[in-house]
Amino acid sequence: MSWWDDAVGRSVHLTRTFTPADLRAYALLVGDEPPAGLVPEPLIAGLFSRLLGVDLPGRGTNYLKQAMAFPSRASLGEHLRATVQITSVRPEKRLVYLATTCVAGDSRDICLGQALVLAAGVPPVR
Repeated sequence: MSWWDDAVGRSVHLTRTFTPADLRAYALLVGDEPPAGLVPEPLIAGLFSRLLGVDLPGRGTNYLKQAMAFPSRASLGEHLRATVQITSVRPEKRLVYLATTCVAGDSRDICLGQALVLAAGVPPVR
């Protein structure tokens, strides 16, 4: 059985609470102050990058497309849960389509999106 055989439906998640130190580091990196008390959207998108590159599909993953909508803003100190879930695959091309979601502790949707990645670290189906 290959990695691809039961890939659809697999998911991973992580939880994160951003701190004032995270926002200071972000401001130094980008050269701009984020809105007071709010988590910048690129920090939330970074949660998905971490999940895709480390956990699912994992090492060797390359973004091809990403779409995100932010129906709510995340506040500093708010508990967030980011999840990626495989929705479909094209094993012959090593393509993986995923749903990406970030939800606040009070169940508000912070970010809803999709990603298409090349799972370069996963062996192709022959």
